[in-house]
Amino acid sequence: MLAILANRTYRHLFAAQIIALIGTGLATVALGLLAWQLAGADAGLVLGTALAIKMVAYVTLAPIASAFADRVPRRAMLVALDLIRATVAVALPFVGEVWHVYVLIFLLQAASAGFTPTFQATIPDVLPDEAEYTRALSLSRLAYDLESLLSPMLAAALLTVVSFPVLFGGTVIGFLASAGLVLTVTLPAPRPAQPRGIWDRTTRGIRIYLATPRLRGLLALNLAVAAAGAMVIVNTVVLVQTQLGHGETQTALALAAFGGGSMAAALLLPKLLERIPDRPAMIAGAGMLTIGTALGPLIGSLPALMALWLLIGFGYSLTQTPTGRLLRRSAHPEDRPAIFAAQFALSHACWLITYPLAGRFGAGLGPDATFLLMAGIAAIGVIAAMRLWPANLVDDVAHDHQDCHPTIRTCARMARRAITTPW
Repeated sequence: MLAILANRTYRHLFAAQIIALIGTGLATVALGLLAWQLAGADAGLVLGTALAIKMVAYVTLAPIASAFADRVPRRAMLVALDLIRATVAVALPFVGEVWHVYVLIFLLQAASAGFTPTFQATIPDVLPDEAEYTRALSLSRLAYDLESLLSPMLAAALLTVVSFPVLFGGTVIGFLASAGLVLTVTLPAPRPAQPRGIWDRTTRGIRIYLATPRLRGLLALNLAVAAAGAMVIVNTVVLVQTQLGHGETQTALALAAFGGGSMAAALLLPKLLERIPDRPAMIAGAGMLTIGTALGPLIGSLPALMALWLLIGFGYSLTQTPTGRLLRRSAHPEDRPAIFAAQFALSHACWLITYPLAGRFGAGLGPDATFLLMAGIAAIGVIAAMRLWPANLVDDVAHDHQDCHPTIRTCARMARRAITTPW
């Protein structure tokens, strides 16, 4: 897996990703503690609303950013967006009102809505060989997992000597270091696309996505991932500090357990995907998410919570990691920025649904009822994925999207045809 790091461009991009993720992970812990400071027992509600605002930025702005991505040099765009994110992160330790958090989260994630899909769409051009790209996906997933594991542990260590606002400084350093590493490489220019209007360019990725059976199945799996993931991200601080009566360090350790499970799956996936197709692996992972979330009401101690988060983390990575392979197979090179932006927007639309539910139901009905609600949503996602993504689809069939006319009726007709004629 590590052999692909011999590619200098990918090595620098991967390092930029790791450093930025660690900084973001510190901010995630700090944001939960900031919500606790501002709202006490209603921290889950505040955090759920803040994360819902983040999803609004992602859903609305990612397709727009992708429409202009081929008009701006990739390196300049990535560096500029990193600098914007660093600037916003500087202000987070100084907020004193809940609405301040909401405004800054929107600005920060507006920049991420342009950065992340562009970054993800660049990697297939840097590593055109599918075997290398698959290993890169596993490394990328591992980077996310290491962030989930190491950032809370680093945060826990730092919190023994500094107050939590200092953690936001790590976020600033991460974004600045990411920008510096991107500056050290030359990125491939996106392939020129056919001239299209702004509306066509903005919606093209979503239209291709919704017309492709395996990607419609992926969207359903995104819902399952978001349901379980929202329960972890929004309510860990409440479960640990209110229900179980522990402190900040134990909150960080619980989040680290989730990252540990995800990392274990990422390490196993490259060999696993050589033996079985993406579909059964991803559906099995979503099944783990559903079962794990349904077991939530049985939690009675911190070790039990950490074991459950470990299981959910494993299913999370098993479902998420192969996503890039599906997207790469479903779009021509010139359409990759659009299709990655579509995945970014649509997957976060799922989080936009589940974040507020996890926060509001957690605050209003308690964690046990919320666990069952989120497990039900995850189950709906798994069942829908099995229906929308037929098991007999061929992975690699030559196709084009020239007839992807921007109307729902045409896309629906294409989708029905695609089920019987695999793309």
